[in-house]
Amino acid sequence: MRRSLLIVLAVLAAGAVLFVAAYGLAGRLCARQMARPADDLHWLRLEFQLGEAELARIRPLHEGYLPKCQEFCRQIAVKKHALQQALGTNATVSAEAEQTLSEIAALRAQCQTQMLRHFGEVSRAMPPEQGRRYLAEMQRLTLGFHDQIEASMSGATPAHHGSH
Repeated sequence: MRRSLLIVLAVLAAGAVLFVAAYGLAGRLCARQMARPADDLHWLRLEFQLGEAELARIRPLHEGYLPKCQEFCRQIAVKKHALQQALGTNATVSAEAEQTLSEIAALRAQCQTQMLRHFGEVSRAMPPEQGRRYLAEMQRLTLGFHDQIEASMSGATPAHHGSH
């Protein structure tokens, strides 16, 4: 009985030590991560193996484009809110809703155009091979949003109508 009690106490003590050590380590790692400045371009550096020189050329392009991107997003959000108001609970699409949909489409087209220009500019600031790969991926992401639905509905790929 005494031996069992000692084993249980030893296991509890080891568990407590392990918990305290893990808690302290997690706290330090979290503090270190929080102290690090947020870098929007960290993923770009890793994915395309960019050095400081390339990032120094890309960062001003990124920072210069952000306000434009934010403004497009703001304008689209305002129009989407107006669309929700125009749609209301009606089962029919009003002329106002149709007009707002057209305005949203125009804003999105302008936004995509600006994005593609920005991505081209960034790709030219990168080493050629990484720039080509970056541009291809950004074009795919920017233009590919509706590709799957459009392909399935046009008969380009076999799909069931109700699957989108």
